[in-house]
Amino acid sequence: MQAWTLDGLGSALSVEEVADPPVRSGGVVLRMLAVQVPAYTRVLVEGGRGGIATPTVLGIGGIGIVEEVADDVTTVRPGETALCTGFLRSGRVAEPEEVLLGWTGIGGRGTTTATTDRMRRVWRTGTFAERTVMPGSAVLALPGADAYPDPTKLAFLPWLSVAAGAVERSGMTAGDRVVVLGASGQMGGAAVLLALARGAALVVAVGRDTGSLDRLEALDSRVRTVRSVGTRDADAAAIGAALGGEAEVVIDALGPTPTPDLTMAGFDSVRTDGTMVLLGGVRQFLPIPYDQLMRRRITLRGSWMCSEETAFRVWRQVQAGVIDLSALDVTTVGIDDPAAALTQAEQIRGLSIAVLTL
Repeated sequence: MQAWTLDGLGSALSVEEVADPPVRSGGVVLRMLAVQVPAYTRVLVEGGRGGIATPTVLGIGGIGIVEEVADDVTTVRPGETALCTGFLRSGRVAEPEEVLLGWTGIGGRGTTTATTDRMRRVWRTGTFAERTVMPGSAVLALPGADAYPDPTKLAFLPWLSVAAGAVERSGMTAGDRVVVLGASGQMGGAAVLLALARGAALVVAVGRDTGSLDRLEALDSRVRTVRSVGTRDADAAAIGAALGGEAEVVIDALGPTPTPDLTMAGFDSVRTDGTMVLLGGVRQFLPIPYDQLMRRRITLRGSWMCSEETAFRVWRQVQAGVIDLSALDVTTVGIDDPAAALTQAEQIRGLSIAVLTL
């Protein structure tokens, strides 16, 4: 089969002929249909997103057809269309450890251990390939997905599911006013779609890319946009003006930022008894004022990945049209030229996505 392989961080992503992955104990072989290529994939390949076990077939998430199932796997059945989450848990409740397969990302405190190294070493085939083998726990059956008219749009399901995990952890209810920071990015765009589907009275989408913000505003009359200028006071004032007050929920889906100012502008926008959920890739220390957190009774939560139940609920919402994927603009890329595909992926954002079709 053909696959995008990475010999080591900093080396070029290349397309190679590799052996078809055999089914193995605990595993599922998928014939991949569509996999989103994140905008930051080139940064990851160059070593800007943390470590990964190499050499490896790269790729996280995606939609595929189940071809083979090990005898000890009961999560999916041959012939089903399934979502590959790439999310593997150790299963040890007292000391949980989690990794992303075919990608960077370690749960908990984000540090490697003998267990996380072993998990990544044992399961080494990502989804930028014609076929992959994944642990059964990282594959979710999607009943009815074989009839979905455009499988390339289902490649966005992993992002929607992760965003849904954050929205669920926020405790958001219908009628709430919601702020999404980093809304002009792909995860932020997903969070906007989820907040609308959950019945937000108002979603204030905050970002820097005007084109992406304009597309979000055109989705629904409940969406208002704020273009960030990068300073805490100015951004907080603009968010407050768009809200006409304060927010019950703030979702931070920002990528790496030079300062914590926009995150803190979001903190300044949370109402008393409100909730802020951190979902994104900010790598800054946050100057959270103790007295404000206490007196305003703010709940501050982190959110990384999501449960299989959350991902399944997202699929049912997509299937029912509650989440309308017609808003997505999909650029398809082929497996023959990974360098060109990464260039296309990094040039689009928001509700525009690059999808590898196989």
